[in-house]
Amino acid sequence: MNRSEKSSKIRKICVYCGSGTGTDPAFVESARAFGAVLAKNGIGLVFGGGSVGMMGTVSKSVLDHGGEVTGIIPEFLVVREHAMRGADNLIVTRDMHERKRKMFELADAFVAMPGGVGTLEEIVEQITWVQLGRHRKPILLANIKGFWDPLCALIDHMKGLEFIRGDLNFDLLVADRVADILPMLQKAAATVSEEEKEMSAVAADRL
Repeated sequence: MNRSEKSSKIRKICVYCGSGTGTDPAFVESARAFGAVLAKNGIGLVFGGGSVGMMGTVSKSVLDHGGEVTGIIPEFLVVREHAMRGADNLIVTRDMHERKRKMFELADAFVAMPGGVGTLEEIVEQITWVQLGRHRKPILLANIKGFWDPLCALIDHMKGLEFIRGDLNFDLLVADRVADILPMLQKAAATVSEEEKEMSAVAADRL
């Protein structure tokens, strides 16, 4: 079997985003638009399980367009983030660590939409796992209205000072438009084998 036959397909995408909506209506609209894209392309959504903010918008959009949604939420956030009961599959975990591990296991790619510190922490953790060689699943910043420009500038700064260098370098996709997100992820996934996507449960527990 050659590499093209073994290359991975994107079946589910994990979307990290805020439990708030932010001040710019473009953020919510981008979440709504991307939810529709996922559903129309038969790609399942894996998300944080809340029904509020950006999380609620993207998941409701997927469901409204006939798509598949899996919400993963830790027990202590079920009330605070109003866990979405309309999801096809709502998984309640013991803690944040188990939540993030389940999100990783179920997703073939990761997208960070506008959000707060939690969104930043989640996407940076995935970047770190790629740096450490734990997996090669595509990671993309949905740079709506330049939201992620400061993070991109910081990463460039780290590269310039050689804190990110050599085997610590990583591929990070950046899309300014919702329409570009899925094509960019699919192109990146085509270069990754199923084996390169995997991280053992033991490795995940150690991170």
